This record gives sequence, structure tokens and C-alpha cells, in this order.
Amino acid sequence: MKKILLIEDDTTLRETTAEILELESYEVVTAANGEKGVELAKLVMPDLIICDIMMPEMDGYRVLEILSSNPKTQRIPFIFMSAKTEMAEVRKGMDLGADDYLTKPVNEELLISAIESRLAKAELLKERENEAQKEEINKDENNYNNINSIDELKNYFCDYGTTKVYEKGELIYREGQFCNNVFLIYKGNVKSFRTDEFGKELILNIFKDDDFFGFSIASDNMPNYEAVMSMGKTEVVYIAKNTLIKILEANHVLYLQILKFINENLTEVKEQLMQMAYSSIRRKTAKTIIKFANKMAYKPTDNINISRRDLASVAGVATESLIRTLTNFKKDGILEIEGRNIRILDLKKLEAIY
Repeated sequence: MKKILLIEDDTTLRETTAEILELESYEVVTAANGEKGVELAKLVMPDLIICDIMMPEMDGYRVLEILSSNPKTQRIPFIFMSAKTEMAEVRKGMDLGADDYLTKPVNEELLISAIESRLAKAELLKERENEAQKEEINKDENNYNNINSIDELKNYFCDYGTTKVYEKGELIYREGQFCNNVFLIYKGNVKSFRTDEFGKELILNIFKDDDFFGFSIASDNMPNYEAVMSMGKTEVVYIAKNTLIKILEANHVLYLQILKFINENLTEVKEQLMQMAYSSIRRKTAKTIIKFANKMAYKPTDNINISRRDLASVAGVATESLIRTLTNFKKDGILEIEGRNIRILDLKKLEAIY
């Protein structure tokens, strides 16, 4: 049974109209003024509203304005029923978004016909919207089912992800907080790190162009175990982690590839921790420089632009110790250093150190 809200200050007309509608098998809720009508509309969520214009407390125009601005009530079909017959008044009512405008006294058949047509239109619009939503869901499911490799997942990020640019030193997400997204670097570099109780950074990984990061937080209700910061101006694309979960559920081959990817990252972190625990400062420094060069896709002859603090953090040594070691490497002809730039002159000697 369809529910109609009738807002009318004339008691006799309100009761008579309600009786007519009830005889037509409609459930009728009535309000004697605009304020009560607005309250009832939000409370009972009728299928259609019939409203007078000239009323105490709040007129019908204001009623329509309020209900049209509320997402919950803005789609309810709205019919003005008024004694105001001037064309300007009719135009005003329609311009505000009314679905129909009936003038009093209203013929019973005309009233029922207007109600039926507006309810039918609303039903058709609802069906069309539901079909569109189903098509969108099916489209998404088809897209999910066609992602069978990490390269195809990257294409999905680029096609459907949201793009954002981070400036140098800007945090993308913090350690211990919740993040709802998984990221792909379109251009630039970021570092993931943890901070100990003394405020010292331990860099866990460096990510460059075309690298994913944030897979470790792809499960629900898991806080970030790391922080991620842009190392320079960096452009990323991201999707919601819930979307990633749906993609992985639909593609078991891809799921296994992602597990392998995460395992490789964990292996790198373990090796780094072993290096920090057992390697000499020279070995740690040499290995870290090579690691940065590989991670950031540098050629041996390219300059590596990296802060001494970041190098020391990855190597697990004091910044002062790292600077002294770099100076020794420079004297040995292994490196060329100018400001923040480091260039490998003798890769074989550097590799031989570790």
C-alpha cells in the first residue's frame, strides 16, 4: 500500500481529501501546517506528498525547498494543491521542483490520475536506477575478473584510481593510523619507515616509479605498521583497499602474485635487519648505496640524490659514522660526492666491500 502525506490547513478539505485517497487504497498521513508536514515527511518517508501553498507557520514553497535539500526526501514526488491559480504562482511551484500543480477545487478523477502518474514515474525512475546500479556492479565484477597479473592490476589503478600529488617530505600515511587505500607510484619516490621510542627513523623500503605500496594494510581493521613519506614531488594513484580485496577474491592467480610480492618485501626487510645487526659500517654503507641505486633505478654513472640521514637510517648506523665512511670511499676513488649527490665511480670495488 502506497503512503501519501497530505499537508493542508483547511480541516474540512484535509479530511475529505484523505477519505477519497483511503477509498482508493492509499495509506494517508495528514499534517495541518508546513512545519508538521516537514517533520512527518522525514519521519514516515511517504511515497508521495500533496501540499497546500498558503498555510500558517510555513508555506508550501518553503516545505518543498526544505524537503528538496534533504537527500532522504528530495526524490519523493511532490504535488502542489492550491487555490492560487495565477500562472506566475504555477510557474514558481514548478520551478522549485514540484512534480505537478493542481488548482482547487480539484476534480477527484484528476487528483487520482495525477497521483497515479507521479507514483508510476517514480517507480520507473527507481527501476532504472536499480538497473544502472546492477550494470555498474556487473561492470565492476567483469573488470575484476579480467585482472590476472600485476601488470593488469597496475592498468586498473591507472584507469579507475584516484590521482594525488605529494610534495617532498609530505606524509602519505602515518604509522599506527588506519589507511583505506592501496597505492601505485606513477612518478617519484617514497620511503616507508618506522620510528623508535627515541625518535630515530628506520627506513624499511624505498619505492620508485611503477611500484605498489600499502599492501600490508590491505586487510580490514589493520593499522599501518609503517609510515610512508614522499622523497620528492611524487604522483600516486590509489584505490580503496576494499576494492583491492574484491579484485583478489575474484583472481586467485593474482592473489598468489601479490603474496609473493609481499613476501619479497619482507625478505628485503629481514636482510636489512641482519645487515644492521652483523655487518661492519663499511659493509653496511656500501650495501645501502647499491640498494638505493637499484631501488631508484639509477645507472652506475647517474647521481644518487639522497640525504645522508636517509642513507644512515637504511644502513642502521649513526649519520656521523656514515659521513666518515663516505669520505673514505671518496678518498679511495669509489665514489664522487658533491652536496647531496653521490655517484658510483667504481661499482666493482663497492660490491667487493660487502
